[in-house]
Amino acid sequence: MAQLSDDCFAFGGKLITIAEARALLDTRIETVADTDTVALADGLGRILAADLVAPIAVPPYANSAVDGYAVYFDDLARDAETRLTIAARAAAGHPTAHRPARGEAVRIFTGAPMPPGPDTVMMQEDCQVDGDRVAIRPGIKRGANFRAAGEDVAAGAVVLEAGHRLRPQDVGIAASLGLRQLAVRRRLRVALFSTGDELAEPGQALAPGAIYDSNRYTLAALLRVTGVELSDLGILPDSLPKIQAALGAAAERHDAIITSGGMSTGEEDHVKAAVESVGALHFWRLAIKPGRPVALGQIARVPFIGLPGNPVAVMVTYLRIARPLLLKLGGATDVEPTLYRVRAGFGYRKKRDRREYVRAWLETGEDGAPVARRFPRDGAGILSSMVEADGLVELAEDLTTLEPGAVVDYLPFSEVYS
Repeated sequence: MAQLSDDCFAFGGKLITIAEARALLDTRIETVADTDTVALADGLGRILAADLVAPIAVPPYANSAVDGYAVYFDDLARDAETRLTIAARAAAGHPTAHRPARGEAVRIFTGAPMPPGPDTVMMQEDCQVDGDRVAIRPGIKRGANFRAAGEDVAAGAVVLEAGHRLRPQDVGIAASLGLRQLAVRRRLRVALFSTGDELAEPGQALAPGAIYDSNRYTLAALLRVTGVELSDLGILPDSLPKIQAALGAAAERHDAIITSGGMSTGEEDHVKAAVESVGALHFWRLAIKPGRPVALGQIARVPFIGLPGNPVAVMVTYLRIARPLLLKLGGATDVEPTLYRVRAGFGYRKKRDRREYVRAWLETGEDGAPVARRFPRDGAGILSSMVEADGLVELAEDLTTLEPGAVVDYLPFSEVYS
């Protein structure tokens, strides 16, 4: 298993912007996932380990884009109807070897290889057939409806670059090239656990003072859509020796370890002490709301990510810090989601020098353009706000007052739930 240097997360002190945090991670994180080979049908969501180079041209031969008649453009009259003899027939999968003479046409169907010679195809709707003769209307352009070999992909072209996460259309284009297997990165192995005697599994009866462990299930779902191989280690008790043992064992079998909460200095918060006793831990104080404290460390040089305990904060810090980090560890190059510019349908005040994430959803404005509406409550513990929302409005550090109608950056959850 590849590992990082033992001090890649070392950083101390000042409150930093999320852009600074991502820049630091970008310079310090390297791919740890080895190369794997998968069947084409299993390629969806995987990260390419090498450039995908076209072994053939697509299409491999010139062909017709429509049902019609293949002709020599120079045989056609410019201002009058042209009558040609139909000399052959070509269908997809059934090409003709006949090379028509000048003054002849070939009946051709969509996708059929072009016969040698003709350079233009007239749609059948614009033709009149009388026995073995076809009348061609004037006005067609040279090369109309003619698809050249390699028009889609040229042989030898780099179709997809290493580090690209495969989408359905990417799998399709690989199939069009005749590929049956793909060189991809092995799925990143990630261990996830919760700690706390107050946590109960869903379905259990709640004891006095207990709560259900929602963060672990939220994170597990987020990790699965990120495409990792997840080991859910369940709930660990508030016991320093047991947490130490669990962390050590997880580091032997995984590429990264992630948890939420339990990172403070209280007598029953043992995660911080456990990580420090078996590895190294660095607190990154991010200038964001919600979710300021994020712990990044290493256990036996395996990355440890400690996220905040509040459910909204854990989601925000996962999406904006942990997810890009894990994608890069797994070999991806495009790790940042796309933000979209929309109008704000609300006013807002915030502190300067802090980036804030406002839970929102989109509606269609009177002019047909999207407008972001804000969820009315913004507590970091209100998970229902993330259920009602379909994305986050991201407000930059230098903004203090947002007026309704101003243009803002919007991160739809659909951008990061894949």
